[in-house]
Amino acid sequence: MKKHFRFGIAVLAVMVIATGCVSTGKFEKMQADKNGEIAELQKQKAAQETQVKSLTQQKSKLEQDNASLEQKNKEMAQQKAALETATQERQKQYDALVQGLAKEVEKGQLQVRQYQNMLSVDLAEQIFFDSGKAALKAGGKDVLKTVADALKGYENKIIRVVGHTDNVKLAKSLQATFPTNWELSVARATTVVRFLQDAGIPPERMIPSGRGEYEPVAPNDTPEGRQKNRRIEIMLIDKSLVGEMVKPAN
Repeated sequence: MKKHFRFGIAVLAVMVIATGCVSTGKFEKMQADKNGEIAELQKQKAAQETQVKSLTQQKSKLEQDNASLEQKNKEMAQQKAALETATQERQKQYDALVQGLAKEVEKGQLQVRQYQNMLSVDLAEQIFFDSGKAALKAGGKDVLKTVADALKGYENKIIRVVGHTDNVKLAKSLQATFPTNWELSVARATTVVRFLQDAGIPPERMIPSGRGEYEPVAPNDTPEGRQKNRRIEIMLIDKSLVGEMVKPAN
Protein backbone atom coordinates (compact mmCIF):
# COMPACT_ATOMS: atom_id res chain seq x y z
CA MET A 1 0.00 0.00 0.00
CA LYS A 2 2.74 2.37 0.97
CA LYS A 3 4.60 1.37 -2.17
CA HIS A 4 1.68 2.33 -4.40
CA PHE A 5 1.24 5.59 -2.49
CA ARG A 6 4.84 6.55 -3.00
CA PHE A 7 4.61 5.77 -6.72
CA GLY A 8 1.55 8.02 -7.07
CA ILE A 9 3.31 10.87 -5.33
CA ALA A 10 6.27 10.44 -7.65
CA VAL A 11 4.05 10.51 -10.72
CA LEU A 12 2.26 13.61 -9.44
CA ALA A 13 5.58 15.34 -8.82
CA VAL A 14 6.74 14.56 -12.36
CA MET A 15 3.51 15.98 -13.79
CA VAL A 16 3.83 19.15 -11.77
CA ILE A 17 7.42 19.64 -12.90
CA ALA A 18 6.45 18.93 -16.53
CA THR A 19 3.58 21.37 -16.31
CA GLY A 20 5.93 24.00 -14.92
CA CYS A 21 8.41 23.47 -17.80
CA VAL A 22 5.67 23.86 -20.43
CA SER A 23 4.43 27.13 -18.91
CA THR A 24 7.94 28.57 -18.83
CA GLY A 25 8.50 27.66 -22.50
CA LYS A 26 5.28 29.28 -23.56
CA PHE A 27 6.15 32.41 -21.63
CA GLU A 28 9.58 32.64 -23.19
CA LYS A 29 8.07 32.15 -26.64
CA MET A 30 5.48 34.83 -25.98
CA GLN A 31 8.21 37.11 -24.68
CA ALA A 32 10.31 36.49 -27.80
CA ASP A 33 7.31 37.15 -30.04
CA LYS A 34 6.56 40.35 -28.18
CA ASN A 35 10.17 41.49 -28.46
CA GLY A 36 10.04 40.78 -32.20
CA GLU A 37 6.89 42.84 -32.55
CA ILE A 38 8.46 45.68 -30.59
CA ALA A 39 11.59 45.54 -32.76
CA GLU A 40 9.47 45.59 -35.93
CA LEU A 41 7.43 48.54 -34.62
CA GLN A 42 10.62 50.39 -33.76
CA LYS A 43 11.94 49.67 -37.23
CA GLN A 44 8.72 50.97 -38.79
CA LYS A 45 8.86 54.03 -36.53
CA ALA A 46 12.45 54.76 -37.60
CA ALA A 47 11.46 54.40 -41.28
CA GLN A 48 8.51 56.74 -40.75
CA GLU A 49 10.72 59.29 -39.00
CA THR A 50 13.20 59.11 -41.90
CA GLN A 51 10.33 59.57 -44.35
CA VAL A 52 8.95 62.51 -42.36
CA LYS A 53 12.43 64.09 -42.30
CA SER A 54 12.77 63.62 -46.07
CA LEU A 55 9.32 65.10 -46.68
CA THR A 56 10.16 68.04 -44.42
CA GLN A 57 13.35 68.68 -46.41
CA GLN A 58 11.43 68.44 -49.68
CA LYS A 59 8.85 70.86 -48.36
CA SER A 60 11.58 73.29 -47.32
CA LYS A 61 13.21 73.07 -50.76
CA LEU A 62 9.86 73.59 -52.48
CA GLU A 63 9.22 76.65 -50.33
CA GLN A 64 12.65 78.01 -51.24
CA ASP A 65 12.08 77.29 -54.94
CA ASN A 66 8.69 78.96 -54.74
CA ALA A 67 10.17 82.02 -53.05
CA SER A 68 12.90 82.16 -55.71
CA LEU A 69 10.31 81.83 -58.49
CA GLU A 70 8.20 84.60 -56.97
CA GLN A 71 11.28 86.84 -56.80
CA LYS A 72 12.11 86.10 -60.45
CA ASN A 73 8.53 86.82 -61.46
CA LYS A 74 8.72 90.09 -59.57
CA GLU A 75 11.99 91.02 -61.29
CA MET A 76 10.57 90.08 -64.69
CA ALA A 77 7.51 92.21 -64.03
CA GLN A 78 9.76 95.13 -63.10
CA GLN A 79 11.87 94.60 -66.22
CA LYS A 80 8.74 94.43 -68.36
CA ALA A 81 7.46 97.66 -66.84
CA ALA A 82 10.85 99.33 -67.39
CA LEU A 83 10.94 98.08 -70.99
CA GLU A 84 7.44 99.38 -71.66
CA THR A 85 8.40 102.75 -70.15
CA ALA A 86 11.58 102.87 -72.25
CA THR A 87 9.63 101.93 -75.38
CA GLN A 88 7.09 104.67 -74.72
CA GLU A 89 9.91 107.15 -74.11
CA ARG A 90 11.64 106.19 -77.37
CA GLN A 91 8.36 106.55 -79.23
CA LYS A 92 7.91 110.04 -77.76
CA GLN A 93 11.46 110.94 -78.80
CA TYR A 94 10.87 109.61 -82.30
CA ASP A 95 7.58 111.52 -82.64
CA ALA A 96 9.20 114.71 -81.35
CA LEU A 97 12.14 114.36 -83.75
CA VAL A 98 9.84 113.73 -86.70
CA GLN A 99 7.72 116.70 -85.74
CA GLY A 100 10.79 118.93 -85.42
CA LEU A 101 12.01 117.89 -88.87
CA ALA A 102 8.60 117.53 -90.52
CA LYS A 103 9.24 120.12 -93.24
CA GLU A 104 12.58 118.60 -94.20
CA VAL A 105 11.07 115.09 -94.21
CA GLU A 106 8.22 116.29 -96.41
CA LYS A 107 10.67 117.81 -98.88
CA GLY A 108 12.62 114.54 -99.05
CA GLN A 109 15.76 116.16 -97.71
CA LEU A 110 16.09 113.62 -94.93
CA GLN A 111 14.46 110.58 -93.40
CA VAL A 112 13.91 109.74 -89.73
CA ARG A 113 14.00 106.09 -88.73
CA GLN A 114 13.49 104.31 -85.44
CA TYR A 115 15.37 101.23 -84.28
CA GLN A 116 15.01 99.28 -81.04
CA ASN A 117 17.45 101.43 -79.07
CA MET A 118 18.34 104.12 -81.60
CA LEU A 119 16.99 106.94 -83.70
CA SER A 120 18.52 107.72 -87.06
CA VAL A 121 18.38 110.75 -89.32
CA ASP A 122 19.48 109.91 -92.87
CA LEU A 123 20.61 112.90 -94.91
CA ALA A 124 20.55 112.82 -98.71
CA GLU A 125 24.14 113.34 -99.92
CA GLN A 126 23.30 115.49 -102.94
CA ILE A 127 21.77 118.18 -100.72
CA PHE A 128 24.89 118.50 -98.58
CA PHE A 129 27.92 117.68 -100.72
CA ASP A 130 29.06 117.96 -104.30
CA SER A 131 30.37 114.79 -105.90
CA GLY A 132 33.75 113.81 -104.48
CA LYS A 133 33.78 116.78 -102.07
CA ALA A 134 33.55 117.05 -98.27
CA ALA A 135 32.63 120.75 -97.98
CA LEU A 136 29.01 121.51 -97.00
CA LYS A 137 26.83 123.19 -99.61
CA ALA A 138 24.90 126.31 -98.59
CA GLY A 139 21.51 124.57 -98.82
CA GLY A 140 22.82 121.70 -96.76
CA LYS A 141 23.89 124.05 -93.99
CA ASP A 142 20.36 125.36 -93.61
CA VAL A 143 18.95 121.84 -93.29
CA LEU A 144 21.72 120.75 -90.95
CA LYS A 145 21.07 123.76 -88.70
CA THR A 146 17.47 122.57 -88.31
CA VAL A 147 18.75 119.08 -87.51
CA ALA A 148 21.13 120.49 -84.89
CA ASP A 149 18.31 122.38 -83.19
CA ALA A 150 16.22 119.20 -83.11
CA LEU A 151 19.08 117.17 -81.59
CA LYS A 152 20.02 119.54 -78.78
CA GLY A 153 17.29 118.25 -76.48
CA TYR A 154 18.59 114.67 -76.43
CA GLU A 155 21.25 115.12 -73.79
CA ASN A 156 21.06 111.45 -72.76
CA LYS A 157 22.10 110.35 -76.27
CA ILE A 158 25.43 109.98 -78.01
CA ILE A 159 25.32 111.29 -81.57
CA ARG A 160 27.19 109.10 -84.03
CA VAL A 161 27.64 110.59 -87.50
CA VAL A 162 28.42 108.02 -90.19
CA GLY A 163 29.43 108.77 -93.76
CA HIS A 164 28.51 106.37 -96.60
CA THR A 165 29.39 106.31 -100.31
CA ASP A 166 28.61 104.20 -103.35
CA ASN A 167 31.20 101.81 -104.80
CA VAL A 168 32.37 104.08 -107.63
CA LYS A 169 36.06 104.89 -107.36
CA LEU A 170 37.01 108.53 -107.02
CA ALA A 171 38.43 110.37 -109.99
CA LYS A 172 42.23 110.43 -110.13
CA SER A 173 42.15 114.19 -109.71
CA LEU A 174 40.56 113.71 -106.25
CA GLN A 175 42.66 110.79 -105.08
CA ALA A 176 45.43 113.05 -103.79
CA THR A 177 42.93 114.36 -101.22
CA PHE A 178 40.80 111.24 -100.79
CA PRO A 179 42.66 108.09 -101.91
CA THR A 180 39.53 105.95 -101.45
CA ASN A 181 35.89 106.21 -100.48
CA TRP A 182 36.96 105.46 -96.91
CA GLU A 183 38.68 108.83 -96.58
CA LEU A 184 35.83 110.66 -98.30
CA SER A 185 33.17 109.14 -96.01
CA VAL A 186 35.17 109.95 -92.88
CA ALA A 187 35.85 113.51 -94.05
CA ARG A 188 32.17 114.14 -94.70
CA ALA A 189 31.18 112.76 -91.29
CA THR A 190 33.80 114.97 -89.62
CA THR A 191 32.51 118.01 -91.52
CA VAL A 192 28.98 117.35 -90.23
CA VAL A 193 30.25 116.86 -86.66
CA ARG A 194 32.14 120.15 -86.74
CA PHE A 195 29.05 121.94 -88.05
CA LEU A 196 26.89 120.43 -85.28
CA GLN A 197 29.48 121.50 -82.73
CA ASP A 198 29.44 125.06 -84.05
CA ALA A 199 25.63 124.90 -83.84
CA GLY A 200 25.82 124.24 -80.09
CA ILE A 201 26.01 120.46 -79.61
CA PRO A 202 28.78 119.48 -77.15
CA PRO A 203 31.60 117.67 -78.99
CA GLU A 204 31.92 115.01 -76.27
CA ARG A 205 28.46 113.76 -77.29
CA MET A 206 29.50 113.10 -80.91
CA ILE A 207 31.42 110.37 -82.72
CA PRO A 208 32.31 110.74 -86.43
CA SER A 209 33.01 107.64 -88.50
CA GLY A 210 33.05 106.49 -92.11
CA ARG A 211 31.86 103.24 -93.68
CA GLY A 212 32.80 104.07 -97.27
CA GLU A 213 30.98 101.77 -99.71
CA TYR A 214 30.75 98.83 -97.29
CA GLU A 215 27.29 99.32 -95.80
CA PRO A 216 24.97 99.87 -98.77
CA VAL A 217 21.20 100.09 -98.42
CA ALA A 218 20.58 99.44 -102.13
CA PRO A 219 22.35 97.71 -105.05
CA ASN A 220 25.10 99.80 -106.64
CA ASP A 221 24.26 98.66 -110.17
CA THR A 222 21.78 101.49 -110.87
CA PRO A 223 22.05 105.28 -110.54
CA GLU A 224 19.10 105.27 -108.14
CA GLY A 225 20.72 102.65 -105.93
CA ARG A 226 24.05 104.48 -105.84
CA GLN A 227 22.26 107.70 -104.91
CA LYS A 228 20.59 105.96 -101.93
CA ASN A 229 23.93 104.63 -100.76
CA ARG A 230 25.53 108.10 -100.78
CA ARG A 231 24.24 109.38 -97.47
CA ILE A 232 25.05 110.67 -94.00
CA GLU A 233 23.53 108.88 -91.01
CA ILE A 234 23.10 110.74 -87.75
CA MET A 235 22.36 108.12 -85.12
CA LEU A 236 21.15 108.84 -81.58
CA ILE A 237 22.36 106.07 -79.26
CA ASP A 238 21.79 105.58 -75.53
CA LYS A 239 24.95 106.37 -73.57
CA SER A 240 24.76 103.01 -71.81
CA LEU A 241 24.88 101.21 -75.16
CA VAL A 242 27.88 103.20 -76.29
CA GLY A 243 29.62 102.23 -73.04
CA GLU A 244 29.00 98.54 -73.79
CA MET A 245 30.28 98.98 -77.37
CA VAL A 246 33.62 100.47 -76.27
CA LYS A 247 34.12 98.31 -73.17
CA PRO A 248 37.47 96.45 -73.43
CA ALA A 249 37.36 92.68 -73.71
CA ASN A 250 38.49 90.67 -70.70
